[in-house]
Amino acid sequence: MDSISKKESLFLGSGWSFPVSFSAGNYQLNLSANEANINESINIILNTRKGERTLESDFGSGLQQFMFRKIDNALKGEIIETIKYALLRYEPRILVQDVQIASTDVLNGLIEVLIIYIYSQTNTRHNYVFPFHLKEGTNLARKK
Repeated sequence: MDSISKKESLFLGSGWSFPVSFSAGNYQLNLSANEANINESINIILNTRKGERTLESDFGSGLQQFMFRKIDNALKGEIIETIKYALLRYEPRILVQDVQIASTDVLNGLIEVLIIYIYSQTNTRHNYVFPFHLKEGTNLARKK
């Protein structure tokens, strides 16, 4: 690995994998690095409610405020702006170029959000699809 690639790799970072897990063989903490670490960070930011973290109560996107609302253009615009602001504020390693509603499934209450971003240090373009569920996840089959 040349010095430029090593520098880029260090910039992208590494940390605990999420969800936190341990390897089966040697009981070591699993780590994530580079692109996987950034994708996990985006997922954490978008799934965290405002006020959920004790010492950093403003952290997160607060997307849960949109639960159980009618899927219309106003809702889609609010979700897009909320995601852009949260990633701008809490993920400094990326520059968000665009956020789009990729698809909606009204019957199941699912909105898929496409996030197009570049790594601010390397100018490499990537995307991330975030599934946002507007309904509660209670699809358990009833036993008779």
